[in-house]
Amino acid sequence: MTIAFIVIGVILVALVLWFVSGYNGLIKLRNLVHEAWAQIDTELKRRHDLIGNLVETVKGYAAHERGTLEDVMRARAAAMSPGQTPAQAAENEGMLTQALGRLLAVVEAYPDLKANQNFLALQNELTGTEDRIASARRYYNASVRELNTKVETIPTNFIAGIANVSKEEYFEVEGAERDPVRVDFGQRDAEIPPPSSYTGSDDVPAVEPGPEGRIDPPRA
Repeated sequence: MTIAFIVIGVILVALVLWFVSGYNGLIKLRNLVHEAWAQIDTELKRRHDLIGNLVETVKGYAAHERGTLEDVMRARAAAMSPGQTPAQAAENEGMLTQALGRLLAVVEAYPDLKANQNFLALQNELTGTEDRIASARRYYNASVRELNTKVETIPTNFIAGIANVSKEEYFEVEGAERDPVRVDFGQRDAEIPPPSSYTGSDDVPAVEPGPEGRIDPPRA
């Protein structure tokens, strides 16, 4: 009888330890997913600021390209909408990428703009930001995949139900929108001032006046 109680006690202790380990593992994975999303969100906000400043710079040289500029700003406003899920954010960022691509195609017709030092600095900053977003997206999606696998498979799905841990959404942009916009108008042949020579909040280059007059940077 004593042996039976010992065996039952050992089994109960093992079950408790297994549950605690599984519970802690799920919570850790969920926290990693949330931290990874926060990193993406930070880079997306920087992207929105840079695109806003880029549009204002282009206005100084190509104000009559009104339709293209307005398309970018509308897509930017949608991308900045609060309370978006990762899937919704991915869709809006994809639309912004498409609009930005059309704007950059227009810029090809303005050699003075392509040589503008502030424009070159902005495009350089935007390229770096796009690369960081792509890297953060890969890490986030890998974390989501690991969490979702745990939530869906036995036996950890039982623990997930008790712990109220559910599946998370991926942050993916399908099709041609998947690749970040590459902004390169030969800046390697131009002398780009160091970032410290610019003013503006959060190290985002301030907007330089164009030939049509001074333009204030957009508000985030």
